Amino acid sequence: MKIDGFVLSIIAVIGIAYIFPQWGIPESKIPIDTISAIGISLIFFFYGLKLSPTKLKEGIKNWKLHLLIQASTFLIFPLLVLLFYPLIKNETQETIWLAFFFLAALPSTVSSSVVMVSIAKGNIPAAIFNASISGIIGVVLTPLWMGLFVQQTGTDFSITDIYVKLIVQIILPVVFGILLQRFLGVFALKHSKLLTRFDKSVILLIIYKSFASSFADNLFSTVSILDLLMLLVSVFLLFGILFFLTVFLAKKMQFNTEDQITAQFCGTKKSLVHGTVFSKIIFGNMASIGIILLPIMLYHAIQLLIISIVASKRSFKAERISESN
Repeated sequence: MKIDGFVLSIIAVIGIAYIFPQWGIPESKIPIDTISAIGISLIFFFYGLKLSPTKLKEGIKNWKLHLLIQASTFLIFPLLVLLFYPLIKNETQETIWLAFFFLAALPSTVSSSVVMVSIAKGNIPAAIFNASISGIIGVVLTPLWMGLFVQQTGTDFSITDIYVKLIVQIILPVVFGILLQRFLGVFALKHSKLLTRFDKSVILLIIYKSFASSFADNLFSTVSILDLLMLLVSVFLLFGILFFLTVFLAKKMQFNTEDQITAQFCGTKKSLVHGTVFSKIIFGNMASIGIILLPIMLYHAIQLLIISIVASKRSFKAERISESN
């Protein structure tokens, strides 16, 4: 298995933020916030251009599968993390728990979910529908979940302001993209790889800004090695629990093999794109935003690694069965 280049880029950007934090602090003359805000709007504009109404219609019929995937993404995952809230003992642990809860409240990925389902011979139309609709649902539900706890940390949290920003930076660009799909849709699909690189560049810029602020405030000095090890183990455990729970529920609901694969792959993924974008809007210039992003970045790497291996094995198994028939 090759190491994902984007994961290596994230590590490199964090290193740059550690060495040169001065470029990302509020006093910096480099307008990173403005650049990233424009970049976010363009990401979702291009997302709207690539949305296929035909494929969404094909996947909409299997409502039981959609219900399981969205419940896993926005209900089971947050409730699982919520169980550990009473165990918080200090402010640092509260910040780390909030970071995990933010991870749990995020929507699923789009492109990687569909690609992995395709490799594993799952239900592709259903994967496209759920991956696409998850981001839209997340615009509504993620701030609602976070509003239950962010206000308690003393952060300047206004649900109205957040929804206004989400509408301006995400919903409106998606709508414009859909409206212009007739004229620019072919262009977006033709240059899909280039647009993906642009998306990742914007995400890396936001990650740099987040960690530069945290390093400048020396925030990571309050996080012990034990806390970091617990964070890594917890990310693995969360993924493992959701990974096996979704397929267990899919079997109980008597889904066929293709739908089980789709439920397991789409119901366990979390979007780093939405995570970085939402963190900027929900937490603003909160000093601990670097810590807030740690679980989603670790989860991103873990889900890519494990899902890739499982998808490859399922693909090989399906090919063997096909050849034997």
